Amino acid sequence: MKRHIIVGTRKSALALTQTNQTIQLLKEISQEHGLDYEFSTKNMVTQGDIIVDVTLSKVGGKGLFVKEIEQALIDGEIDLAVHSLKDMPAELLDGLVIGAVPKREDPRDCLITSNNRKLVDLPHGARIGTSSLRRVSQMKAFRPDLQLESIRGNIDTRIKKLENEGFDAIVLASAGLFRMGWEDRISEYLDPTVCLPAVGQGALGIECRSNDAEILALLELLNDPKSSLTVKAERSFLKRLNGGCQVPIGAYAEVELQNNQKSGIIRLTGMVGTPDGDIILKETMTGVDPIDLGQKLGELLISQGADRILDQVGS
Repeated sequence: MKRHIIVGTRKSALALTQTNQTIQLLKEISQEHGLDYEFSTKNMVTQGDIIVDVTLSKVGGKGLFVKEIEQALIDGEIDLAVHSLKDMPAELLDGLVIGAVPKREDPRDCLITSNNRKLVDLPHGARIGTSSLRRVSQMKAFRPDLQLESIRGNIDTRIKKLENEGFDAIVLASAGLFRMGWEDRISEYLDPTVCLPAVGQGALGIECRSNDAEILALLELLNDPKSSLTVKAERSFLKRLNGGCQVPIGAYAEVELQNNQKSGIIRLTGMVGTPDGDIILKETMTGVDPIDLGQKLGELLISQGADRILDQVGS
């Protein structure tokens, strides 16, 4: 009997787009391997979707964009969920796992300006819209004159605010624009040396129940080893710092795999900064084990005072 797989997703245009793209990949993979599945989606609303007039750092808590979807997984209402990995907490609920990380999109942040100007060309005191303390911290460190203001909402909502509310620029994840086919709106990609991406940015996390062997076997066919390794290192760093997507933490891992190898030398850079950009702690380490590497880099930044910075932001 053909299994009917229900896929949970948020209702935003980006979430639906990347969910439908994932389902299409799963259909193609299933066909290639002689598997026969039927897919449907269950659209859901999360706390992060409801509270849009407050900055993420003030809402507090972890898993703002996944909690309700994860509960539906545990309750058996859905069989798997497609998340933006940067929205996922470092520690998952008992009984849930990330079954696959498909090939990662460009992880960099990008700048969208009303007149296609670069960051260095924006006028003194330019108004920049972003909801991310990570971006605020690093951009203030790069250009202290900038006026960073909170801007929430979906990608299309924030682009409209750029056009209608007098911002000189907004900062978004480039991956979302690529998935929506809106990459022509990008004025500049921000180099990670200027603005280190969020943990898992550009990657999707396909989550399922840890005891669903059939779904896990299917998702293994979708998993991209290189993307999986890099986000494991980044998420291990995040977990060691006990942080979430709403605090000023950034990480970016790179690895070169050859001949379908599943391991290689991982280069991981991590940062923690104060919201005013006065203090930026940033270090790079290399290693083979992504979990161990992330933990060690987190401990290095903690030894430099990262835990005190994060405690102050959370208080």
